[in-house]
Amino acid sequence: MTSSETQRDDCIIIGAGPAGLTAAIYLARFHLSIRLFDCGSSRAAMIPCTRNHAGYPEGIKGTDLLRLMYAQAKRYGAHRELAEVTGLTRDEDGFVVRIGDRIARARTVLLATGVVNHRPKSLPNDVHDAALARGLLRYCPICDGYEVTDKRVGVIGTGDHGMREALFLRGYTRDVTLIAPEAEHGLDDACAAKLDAAGIQRVDGPCGGFAIEGDQLALDTAGGRMAFDSVYPALGSRIRSHLAVEAGARASEDGCLEVDDHQRTSIPGLFAAGDVVKGLDQISHAMGEAGVAATTIRNTLSEQSPLWR
Repeated sequence: MTSSETQRDDCIIIGAGPAGLTAAIYLARFHLSIRLFDCGSSRAAMIPCTRNHAGYPEGIKGTDLLRLMYAQAKRYGAHRELAEVTGLTRDEDGFVVRIGDRIARARTVLLATGVVNHRPKSLPNDVHDAALARGLLRYCPICDGYEVTDKRVGVIGTGDHGMREALFLRGYTRDVTLIAPEAEHGLDDACAAKLDAAGIQRVDGPCGGFAIEGDQLALDTAGGRMAFDSVYPALGSRIRSHLAVEAGARASEDGCLEVDDHQRTSIPGLFAAGDVVKGLDQISHAMGEAGVAATTIRNTLSEQSPLWR
């Protein structure tokens, strides 16, 4: 093994989105030895402009926010390595993290790997990215519902999840259409009644033929071609918790890691923060959890051995 493989850091952070970078800032300022592994796919990087992040009255692009956060962490000695972690196991003194054919060791680990949004299957990548950049495609009505106030909005989804997102967006505009992603809607009577009461139109799928037409995103449906000022896929997400679950950590049925009030998973020394944990998928929430996790990590390590200068 190389010296880097025998070295044992105080904490390894897996994931460099808002949660991972917040934790890196805290832990570096606690004078702890840390390593930050980043596979380069933070969901925050997809945000064209976030306008509900406190302190940025004009809004800030997701990539700019991540760049500034890493610059702050780096100022205090945090080092980020662009690499994908492929394995996580426990050993007698903490954890072994596998990165391809290499390993790294740490006394504690913080998982901040987030989630991946499910996209409409027939939506081409080039159309997806261009629509996302222009605000014609959006994933988070909590984040940017204000921006679609009184606009024509389509929601791709069905069932209880699709209904809830459509009803949420009804608080911003009267013109909301719920579009089934595959075929006919899978709505029970209670869901249908709520949608009817809110005046939300329902259109069966399948949907496809996505294209940017002028200032709208257009798509084919069973009811014909339709165009919207913004479209929200309400198709759920994949929770990137497999590293912790494979190591034995408890998770909910949908894959969200179970943590206590101090962001401790069911495995001692393994912490989690951000969207990989069940809760509100928001930057502010992820940052708050990361601050709690980092402080608990520091205090846990101090109980094992005094952290004196």
